[in-house]
Amino acid sequence: MKILSKFRIPKTKEEKKKIRKERFLLILSGLLIGISFPPFIFPFTLLIFIGFVPYLYVLMQRKTLAEINRATFLMAFILTVITVYWVGSWQAEADPFLMMGGAALLFALPCVMLIPSTLFYLSKKMFNGKASLWLFPAFWVTAEYLLTLTDLKFPWLILGHGLAKFAIFIQAADIIGAFGLSVVVLFINIFFYKSFINIHQEKSFSTRYFVIATFIFVLFVVYGLVKISSFKFSGKELRIGVVQPNIDPWAKWQSGNLQEMVNNYLEQSQEVVDEGAKLILWPETALPVYLMNGNYYPEVNSIYAYLDSNNIALLTGMPQINFYFDDQKFPADAKYNKGGRFHYTTYNSILLLRPGTREYQQYGKMKLVPLGEHVPFVEEFSFLADVFKWGVGLSGWNVGKDTLVFKLPMNKDTVKIGGLVCYESIFPLFVTNFVKRGAQFIVVVTNDSWYGNSSGPYQHEDFAILRAVENRRSVVRCANGGISCIINPLGKIESETKMFTKTVLVGNVELRSEKTFYTEHPAIITTIISIISLWIVGLNILLYIKNKFKL
Repeated sequence: MKILSKFRIPKTKEEKKKIRKERFLLILSGLLIGISFPPFIFPFTLLIFIGFVPYLYVLMQRKTLAEINRATFLMAFILTVITVYWVGSWQAEADPFLMMGGAALLFALPCVMLIPSTLFYLSKKMFNGKASLWLFPAFWVTAEYLLTLTDLKFPWLILGHGLAKFAIFIQAADIIGAFGLSVVVLFINIFFYKSFINIHQEKSFSTRYFVIATFIFVLFVVYGLVKISSFKFSGKELRIGVVQPNIDPWAKWQSGNLQEMVNNYLEQSQEVVDEGAKLILWPETALPVYLMNGNYYPEVNSIYAYLDSNNIALLTGMPQINFYFDDQKFPADAKYNKGGRFHYTTYNSILLLRPGTREYQQYGKMKLVPLGEHVPFVEEFSFLADVFKWGVGLSGWNVGKDTLVFKLPMNKDTVKIGGLVCYESIFPLFVTNFVKRGAQFIVVVTNDSWYGNSSGPYQHEDFAILRAVENRRSVVRCANGGISCIINPLGKIESETKMFTKTVLVGNVELRSEKTFYTEHPAIITTIISIISLWIVGLNILLYIKNKFKL
């Protein structure tokens, strides 16, 4: 280190002062954006419209790619720590592997956000800095979109999600979705930046840009007010009952008395039946076994006997296993049991059990939590399955194959239900697939108790508000230990439970069939921003080839 220090160019007092100032601005930016996200209450949400201004100021001062990316990493790291610190669980019972995954995420997400800053740098090579500034929203949202792809997907921090509590503003999500809201947030930030930068550089306030930013903001508020005031509900409803058992997620998988657990569920189910519910909901992996694999006849029979006697259906999260004894016929991703000499697949599933029949409908979770539920790229590199092992629960799930919509016969009609398992509810484009296939409302079965009373469960609940508004569908969350809730198509939480309480929730859920513009065309924004980003990359490749071969 002493040798390296000899080659360092000493910085002047002014340069050191500038560095400290820029670091302060970057930390401030990360802080402002971070506290604009749930669970911070509504007034803090407004900070998202100015949170990028300090960062943009620093970004425009930086020249080299290294300088730009260092600035972005610091800002994004502060943002990540504030918003998703909870991923590692950090409880005494937490699995060490979960903690390591959570710690890695705190550094991985800021690295992903180097994509927009790198694209910004590349655009500056082609154009001037002012033009690159106006392209920045496309670059940032490209990174948000990339976080929905590959086995490492984690699109938690879409800027549009940060607006979940701003009910009036987010109504336009039925046209542009959460990604579109992210673009709007960034452009408002840029206009405010352009307004106030003149104060610093030219000692005057730029009214024009301030007016444009205000106009965009007001335009979305007016749209929201009109939408809310003129919205017509369908008049069709289904009374549902949510069972929140509040089972310890760590002890659950070591529990020995399965029938006792089933009895507890049925006792709570009777409470919702007594309140007139026509459909019972149980949470994600309600029971810690592959219930329908043929080894749990007493428990299965007691559940069906209850449904038959009350003439009511049950939609429940449940581990599911499928066996394949024919060596010639099994899915490509099936696992092999050497002792039993058979192939099998396992899914984090939702099952619809109906009275009067033993046939059930099954949906297997398609968006699996990286490392927690599925080892990334294990299909390509099978040895990874032996390296990474989740210590609690039934992990190593297979990826579900289809966006099944549950069909529930009801009074000479059929109610169509889209079922999501936990983490899937944060994927904007994915959820539209269920509504396109006819889902009249959305159910999210989840178990957020893994993360304690942290920001995570509250964020997860609030992000579901965007799915309701985007598709104009009611969303019902059924959580093991909270937060269970009913969200109407305007994004209003009509009723909810408290964290870590054993309780039930009964309410009427609206059934809708109309599809929003966003539901029908969810990929417009992501396609446009991807084209812009690929265009910048392509131009730089051509420039490199031109200079390399002196064309």
